[in-house]
Amino acid sequence: MASESITLASRRLAEKGLKLALAESASAGWLASEFSLTPTSGDVLLGGIVCYDACTKEELFDIPQEIIDSYTAESAEVTRLLAERLPKFFKCDIAIAVTGLTSPGGSETEDKPVGTMFIHITLPENRYCAHREVFEGEAENIITQAIERTGELLINLLNNMTDDVITERSANGGGTLPNTNVPPAQQYET
Repeated sequence: MASESITLASRRLAEKGLKLALAESASAGWLASEFSLTPTSGDVLLGGIVCYDACTKEELFDIPQEIIDSYTAESAEVTRLLAERLPKFFKCDIAIAVTGLTSPGGSETEDKPVGTMFIHITLPENRYCAHREVFEGEAENIITQAIERTGELLINLLNNMTDDVITERSANGGGTLPNTNVPPAQQYET
């Protein structure tokens, strides 16, 4: 059974006629699985890509090696590029990317300890949400908490979208998401 926040987020997406796609690193497809378990999954979920290893991010999403070398594969910068480039594979209204550190031995630092997760969401109207949070517990607990938080973020963002913009996007077929030059005033840092 899907988590409560993912079930509600899926229902809100269905009510608004929006389609969703996912790029998952640390969660390795778990978020897509959660959406697939909701009663409205067939109305909202287009699919997802698991890009766990850095080479997949480079080769599939064309993320430059210099970006990964500078910021690491588990960073806000890489997560944003995953979210922005996901529409290359899916004609989605909303793209979600998740990266992070669920166990020791990766790119953790004092400023980015194990448990740090990055969740980036692109939405209609060139809106963008960038969220960084440090969760506690074992890898499974970290991922579960990140999935729950993703659902909560999505619900809040959907509740703040105007229906006239959504109707206009749905009438146009969706699929066009913001480019990398999103004006700062339209970004949501949480």
